[in-house]
Amino acid sequence: MDAILVSVHQCRTERLDQLDSLVKGFPGIPTVALVSRHDPHGSEALLHLGASGVRQVVDVTGPDGWHRLRQVLGQPTTRDAARIQGPLLEALGEVPPDARLFFEVLVRLAPEVGTARELTERLGVRCTTLMSRFCRAGLPSPKNYLAAVRLVHATLLFERPGYTVADVAYRLDYSSPQSFGRHVRALLGITSSELRRRFPFEAALERFLTVMIVPYREIWAGFRPLLRRES
Repeated sequence: MDAILVSVHQCRTERLDQLDSLVKGFPGIPTVALVSRHDPHGSEALLHLGASGVRQVVDVTGPDGWHRLRQVLGQPTTRDAARIQGPLLEALGEVPPDARLFFEVLVRLAPEVGTARELTERLGVRCTTLMSRFCRAGLPSPKNYLAAVRLVHATLLFERPGYTVADVAYRLDYSSPQSFGRHVRALLGITSSELRRRFPFEAALERFLTVMIVPYREIWAGFRPLLRRES
């Protein structure tokens, strides 16, 4: 875990004790309060968050806020994430700041986040809202993007000497090698062993970019997935 993102608009008073313990228990991990609109509840929540030890506030109601949030959350924290993120963002081209942030966070969190609901919670957006926006825009679902990026991470892990299918499955938080195998078969129609043999990292990344990014660049150029209000 590299940062804790807290939406001030979904912050419940009864959860503040847990947040206080989290902030004190992991002082090296930045905790960021996210402001996506201005209202009395948000102002009150910020006071409570400050009392709980939250020292960073990012207001994303303007473009500067998204830029700052990207600085906090968007940097690759591992060499593996950097190897995926660089080519992905290059293939994506110019997109709105929150669209870029979606991919930056997706790549960074994919090894430890197994469901679209977990991903959207980390992004501070309702799962149903994000899924609906992707569907209306004509994009693959957030679930599909997450599943595809997790497979790319799997091919990176397969590069490591001595790593078995079971090692990769557990490193990606699958419940078992069989669960990982079912995931691979559902997406590619092959076994996990065939994935290792037929798709080295460069081939897997190229396939992901060709199937999931390049055909949708025009849509992503104007897509705003993380807006808290529909325009």
